Formats: sequence, structure tokens, C-alpha cells
Amino acid sequence: MNNIEEKLWSYIDGTCTAGERAAIDLLLVDDQEYQQTYLELLALNREIAGMELEEPSMAFTYKVMENIRAEHARQPLKTHINNNIIKIIGGFFIITIAAMLIMVLASINWSAAGPVTVPTFRMPDLSGITNNWIFKGFMFFDVVLLLFVVDGFLRKRILYKQP
Repeated sequence: MNNIEEKLWSYIDGTCTAGERAAIDLLLVDDQEYQQTYLELLALNREIAGMELEEPSMAFTYKVMENIRAEHARQPLKTHINNNIIKIIGGFFIITIAAMLIMVLASINWSAAGPVTVPTFRMPDLSGITNNWIFKGFMFFDVVLLLFVVDGFLRKRILYKQP
């Protein structure tokens, strides 16, 4: 926008000072370029003032909010499962099962007791472990955890059976 248009817009809008208004009045009387630009800007201003503003419907905000809510509902829940934790837990169980298998195989008596070799298996002595207070605490915790799981299962089962 050039300087002439800026001065004329401030003149049309009424935002210029009294001194600027008097100077622009003199320019409009004397200068043909100012007169032509003033008439164009005045016509544009009348056209803009005559336009009817479009307003959204009364339910516009509600519809927009419902679309946003529906869009969020369509997105699946994003859960991140750390594969390293799963590998560590799996490794722990594999090592535990392997250690138990090795312990069982080591406790079998492979000596021949006649024409047919029948290995005899002797259970390891677990009395030292079962009398320990840590083992008893661990078993108590497992029983309580099992009760919570069974309670949750039964509550869901009863909840889904009701109409």
C-alpha cells in the first residue's frame, strides 16, 4: 500500500488528526490523483460495509466438538510395551526351568539294579526352604494375589451376565 492510500484510509476511517484531515481536504480539492484514489477507496469501503456477515449455525460449536470427540475415540489407545522387559522375564523363567531340570536329572540314580536299567528318582530335600520365613511370606503374597485375580474375574463375569 502506498502513502496516498494509507492517508486516505485513515481519512475515511476517521483515525487521522485534525491537521492531517485539513491537509487531505486540500489535496482532494487540488490533486486529481488523490480524488481518483479517494473515490475508489470510498466505493470499496461502501461495498465492504454493505456485505452481510456470515454467521455459523447455532449447533456449529456442538458439531465441531462432537467431531473432535469422535476423532479421538477412533484412535486406538497407544501403549508401549518395552520388549527388553519381556525378554528379561522370559529369560528368567527359561533359566529357572533349566536349573530345575538339571537338578532333577542330577538327582536320578542311573545305576543298574538288574537286567533292566530303571532309573530311580529321589526328590531333593526341601525342608530347609519351606521352613524359611521368606518362603512363607512369598507364598502368602501369592495367595493374596491369586484371591485378587479370582475376585476380579468373578466380578467381570457377574457384571456381564446382568441385563
